[in-house]
Amino acid sequence: MNINRAARPRVLLTALAAGTLLLSSACNDNAAPAQDKAAGAPAAATPTATPTPTPKPTGADDPALKPFYGQQIAWAACPADPQAEKAKIDISGMQCGKLHVPLDYANATKDALDVALIKLPAAKPDQKVGSLMVNPGGPGESGVDMVKYGAKDFTGALHNRFDVIGFDPRGTGDSSPIVCYDDKQRDALDQTDEPLDPAARKTQHVKMATDHAAACEAKAGKLLPFVGTRNTARDMDVLRAAVGDKKLNYLGVSYGTYLGSLYAEEFPKYVGRLILDGAVDPAADSLDEGVNQRIGFEKSFDRFAADCVNNHAAECPLGSDPDQAAKKAADFLDGLRDHPLTAKDGRKIGSDLAWTGTTQLLYGDEKTSWQYLRNSLGWAMKRGVGDGLLAFADEYNGRDQNGHYNASQEALGAIRCADIASPAPTPEKAQQVVAKLQAEAPLMSKGVSVDDYTEAGCAYWPFKTTEKPHTIRAEGADPILVVGSTGDPATPYAAAESLAKGFANATLLTRVGEGHGAFGKGNACIDQAYEAYLTAGTLPAPGTRCS
Repeated sequence: MNINRAARPRVLLTALAAGTLLLSSACNDNAAPAQDKAAGAPAAATPTATPTPTPKPTGADDPALKPFYGQQIAWAACPADPQAEKAKIDISGMQCGKLHVPLDYANATKDALDVALIKLPAAKPDQKVGSLMVNPGGPGESGVDMVKYGAKDFTGALHNRFDVIGFDPRGTGDSSPIVCYDDKQRDALDQTDEPLDPAARKTQHVKMATDHAAACEAKAGKLLPFVGTRNTARDMDVLRAAVGDKKLNYLGVSYGTYLGSLYAEEFPKYVGRLILDGAVDPAADSLDEGVNQRIGFEKSFDRFAADCVNNHAAECPLGSDPDQAAKKAADFLDGLRDHPLTAKDGRKIGSDLAWTGTTQLLYGDEKTSWQYLRNSLGWAMKRGVGDGLLAFADEYNGRDQNGHYNASQEALGAIRCADIASPAPTPEKAQQVVAKLQAEAPLMSKGVSVDDYTEAGCAYWPFKTTEKPHTIRAEGADPILVVGSTGDPATPYAAAESLAKGFANATLLTRVGEGHGAFGKGNACIDQAYEAYLTAGTLPAPGTRCS
């Protein structure tokens, strides 16, 4: 599902952080768009803020945590879900529950919250290996939804031999969701294109950043200091103990790889079989990571456009010259700023929304998502009907067909600001960033200026994190499987190489192909490798590449 948009800065999240890598997952070919925020809120006085507490060491041996580690989850039939019924998804065999965890692990006897859970029980319990925890990315995406709506991706050995368990990380889904706006406010924000003028854009970002921070603090201020990924990793260890597993078996996609990495750092002796797919490098500078992500999406956009002209000429709206096809599409999407389309529901489809829908479809591969993108661009460019692009933008933005937004976007910003301490770039660094973007991602970086990179990430956020980028070794952990895809625009392949190299004991598996993440892409080689590792602990040979 998503990552923050590499194409154009999304208005709501741009107000939070400059150059911050905002990730999501790729649990299917229609995963929402991953994009870095190209421009952040300009500098201002540092807000008076309560620093994030430094938690004390945690684990089952902490007397204050024993009641949490010893809890029994009351699994029961999941409540009826009209959306699942409409999609003809049978959830009758699934079970739902809650996990009770401390709000603040440093003060575990005070406030607590409940984490929403779902379980797809092992189809062959007599052959069961244990539980398989999963996370679809984001941050902000629902692990409950990953299992509920994506159960088909676990068909076979994984369903047969594991209780597949999804959870909504704290601050997301049904786990004390962070909601800063009502639906009408979100509609208005998402329909607002950024100003082209750098000075006007900077002024807009200041206002939006301060307004956003105030709205989130007013509605979720008690929770905001405690939604960081390290606390979610601690929740995951409580969950491991509560379901009776001696070690954690885990599949994390995109941002889920960061969650898995922090778990391995916190609890190396409890690491079982971890698959980290579509890797985020925890040692990478967030600004550089965001720049590389944007370049990755531009390359994917170029490949899509060339494929459209060369292999699908009859339905391609991008002309006959593969060298100019991407520019033709980008010019059209940029032009919607001045000439927006009108959707059937009356909403205006401007440039930012259309780029969001476009980029979302670059998460998938050439077999499925690129066809949707060809069709959506064709309807918009030839007939002036932008509802296809809008539908995929809505999917990324967490908006359903009834106009209701989930908490994924507000949670995304809050979690990333709890995870990243991103200083303001030096003037020299800002110049380098702009030069690199203009040279390597000119279509998706049109209008970017040095002024967009003068700000520290999350400068207006009311709570400051002490987390910093660092290499995670996870000494003493069992072998970890890191997976990277050569054509992944959201988490470029080099990040998987770096993550695997940083661990004390890891193997890198490569998928040769387009799209974000390898799980659920229908690649038999990948699926077999996952099954062998999770069910028997058999790692692929070093250097294995799955075409």
